Amino acid sequence: MEQEEEKVSNAFIPSSLSSFDLEQVLHALPSNALNHLFSLGVCVRCVLRLFGIKGPICASVDNGSENPLDSTTSNEAKLCNICLGILQFRFYDDREKRVLQKDTAYDVALLIADMVKQERYQFDTFSLEVSIPPLILQNETSVWSYMQKKYGSEPWFQEKLHTGCISIKDALKFSLINPLENLLGCKSSLCPFRIRLTYTHTKALEGVAKCSENDGSCKRRKTGESDLIGQRPLSSTVEIESFDSSKLFLKSASEPCHFSYNCSRTPFYFGGRYLKYSRNVSQTRWIIDDERMGEASVEEIIGTKVLQACRGDNYKFHAAGREDIDVRMLGPGRPFILEVQNTRLVPTEQCANNIEKMINEVENKLVRVKNLKLVGSDGWNLMREGEAEKQKQYAALVWTSRPLKDEDFQQVSSLKDLKVVQRTPIRVLHRRSPLEREKIIHWMKIETVAGSSQYFLLHLCTQAGTYIKEFVHGDLGRTHPSIGSILGCRAEILQLDVTDIKMECFLT
Repeated sequence: MEQEEEKVSNAFIPSSLSSFDLEQVLHALPSNALNHLFSLGVCVRCVLRLFGIKGPICASVDNGSENPLDSTTSNEAKLCNICLGILQFRFYDDREKRVLQKDTAYDVALLIADMVKQERYQFDTFSLEVSIPPLILQNETSVWSYMQKKYGSEPWFQEKLHTGCISIKDALKFSLINPLENLLGCKSSLCPFRIRLTYTHTKALEGVAKCSENDGSCKRRKTGESDLIGQRPLSSTVEIESFDSSKLFLKSASEPCHFSYNCSRTPFYFGGRYLKYSRNVSQTRWIIDDERMGEASVEEIIGTKVLQACRGDNYKFHAAGREDIDVRMLGPGRPFILEVQNTRLVPTEQCANNIEKMINEVENKLVRVKNLKLVGSDGWNLMREGEAEKQKQYAALVWTSRPLKDEDFQQVSSLKDLKVVQRTPIRVLHRRSPLEREKIIHWMKIETVAGSSQYFLLHLCTQAGTYIKEFVHGDLGRTHPSIGSILGCRAEILQLDVTDIKMECFLT
């Protein structure tokens, strides 16, 4: 035994293989531990990664070959009790609806590359992501803990197995990255374009279901904790007698993992300002009882054009506040950000200019866009900050129940930073929480309407979030003070326009 340990400690076991064939590498490993792992139903690739060995040999192990150390054992013909076929390239393909067995990593990479090319993405780098069932991690942890208990005191374990073990995810990536780079004609790196490989297993799903039915005995794990599902066996368990009479439990499976693969891209963000000229266009799509309200929406007019140009899957529209469907948005416009999800094309500034031109050249002129450009993901947060903190200017056509005098004009115009308390308006009470909000009217001025003493234009600058209609008519006393209470008469708003939104951010 001492001679064998000396042989192992002096053997050269490279961390990345290029010149050693499989048999040479396996013979350099401790034979007692190697045979023990094979007896546990561990595949050759899992053996290699447990010893920290990666490289071409790991990727090119012949799945049909016999165990190089025992010509009578065909270990690779069985489903590995750790990786459940993942590193044997045996899986149930969710696209083809059948079990597939691939001989090499290149064959698997070819499947993935064909899918990527069919999606017609534009990219110059890609990021490879892998997701595996917790059941596999549990089996791996069990085997590793057992090996540590049995061989932890031996020098080879402390040098290789203790520190150099390669995860299943990393081993799969080592096998697939090079052939994928060659097939796709670009390098792998951390980037917005992602290829995701997802492995699931029915036994792992059954274990989760049983866990959730057990009155909360298996609690959801916190971020950063081990990916083990509870402590109970998930299904049938293989009990293997070890050489020192202790027992190792592995959750075996007769079927390989289900394998699905797809690609996606992180969102792109377009920012700008929109102007709305119609009093029958809502800001977002508005459907009540399956009936559309208004003839269109700002969200759809802008979003469909951007989505078409970028060949994306979907979009989300975010704006700095909103105006009612019957309120026009004039002046420099309202800031917005459009989040475009999973685009096939990579948009450029020229693309943004073309989209802006396309929207603004539509004949009906319901909506226009200004300063459309690509912005970073932090732009959404900046816009939301501006929505809550900045000022907005309005112009309202107002009718009063009595003729106004010069002193009325002077009284309204003299009010500065007027504090107004507003309870949630009756018209939105069915969809908003019943709250009381304090807002500030920074300044107001009145412009007379020729030929009438009971109509006037009210120009005002308010804190963002102020209900302007309610500030004019009082909303049955729910807003106080109001223009009606200040003038001592009934006041009604006939038309309202947003004329300016002052926001010191990237969208100005």
